[in-house]
Amino acid sequence: MTLPILDKPQPADLKKCVHCGLCLNACPTYRELGVEMDSPRGRIYQMAQVAAGKMPVNDDYVEHMGLCLACRACETACPSGVQYGRLIEGALAQIEREAPRPLVSRLIRRLVFAKILRSRFLLAAGGYKLLFYRKSGLQQMMRATGFFDGLGRLGELEQLAPEAQAPFFFSRIGKTFPAEGETRHRVAFLAGCMQNVFFSRLNEATVRVLQKNGCEVAIPGEQGCCGALHVHAGLRGLGREQARQNIAALEKGGYDAVITNTAGCGSVLKEYPDLFETGSAWRRRAAEFSAKVQDVSEFLASVELNRDFGEVRRTVTYQDSCHLLHGQKISAQPRRIIGAIPGVVFRELPLTELCCGSAGVYNVEHTDISMSLLEDKMRMVEATGADTIVTANPGCMLQLQAGARKFSKRQPVMHVVELLDEAYAARG
Repeated sequence: MTLPILDKPQPADLKKCVHCGLCLNACPTYRELGVEMDSPRGRIYQMAQVAAGKMPVNDDYVEHMGLCLACRACETACPSGVQYGRLIEGALAQIEREAPRPLVSRLIRRLVFAKILRSRFLLAAGGYKLLFYRKSGLQQMMRATGFFDGLGRLGELEQLAPEAQAPFFFSRIGKTFPAEGETRHRVAFLAGCMQNVFFSRLNEATVRVLQKNGCEVAIPGEQGCCGALHVHAGLRGLGREQARQNIAALEKGGYDAVITNTAGCGSVLKEYPDLFETGSAWRRRAAEFSAKVQDVSEFLASVELNRDFGEVRRTVTYQDSCHLLHGQKISAQPRRIIGAIPGVVFRELPLTELCCGSAGVYNVEHTDISMSLLEDKMRMVEATGADTIVTANPGCMLQLQAGARKFSKRQPVMHVVELLDEAYAARG
């Protein structure tokens, strides 16, 4: 059976790499471990060996591919235009087919990826359990008594656990919100999956900001998880199913743009065509859909921004989300938006192009490397003197919040659109 395109590394993509090594310093795992096989060049060499039949998909190969954060910083550094994101996603998909995981791991992944992320009911149920854990005082008591201190990795993971935000955003899905004033744009908002539980206020702020900027905002009820976490985990079949669901849900809406506030989701949404065979009807439909996808900061920077702001007194630094900067090549737009807000003092973050260590579920699977990268990132934040950290991706927000608690001064972490929403609210 021939694997669908990009369900394994493609020879044409592999051949683009000239093994110059300019990607090495951009790679977080190479900077951290200093191992050639854990660099983009080393991983591409291994992929080429597997593709040529000179190397099996063995445990070493699985380990080196699995240690990659898929941050795609190497793409920005590469002079040859190597599409490393496609290569690593293809390698992980091939591993998923040819190197079956232990039974327990397969069951856990099936529960999370095939069930929970695709079910609003299960996501809400998990959110309510976390709400009880926090609001009952149990979380505070267990942290205060040092209960987690001796539990090693489990204790570290507890520090990374997101906080559920009730009321959840699910109640807004299926509704349309009118523009404030003249309607200049009709947009669809993709609310995501976990964002509806853990970033409900961010989703609400996104809708308000779009309304302030002349947008009628539809939140189609038939939408689902975008499939980004599935694709990044090598589960491209499930990602393909999610792509079909979202394309079918939105393609006939006649929207001017399809908006996301999540950089990792945005990258996959824009790359939906790569999930389907060349020349297929679904690839054509995916291309038409993806052409309308925009990150919320990208969209707002492209329209006449409503500047009816109040003053916001914050000194902020901005951490580039990897999938926004390296995946979508969006850098200037969030900074322009931040710079437009009166009262905000902006401090550029050194080495902002380096990953914070979140990378989807990487901080859960490889907590030690993730925390080391995060500690370095928080040192850079401290150097700016900023009292607020701004970014453009919920996963980065969770990671930076953990970093502020563990390594810094507990600075608030905000999404760009939340800062805008605060400026509009300050105007009253």
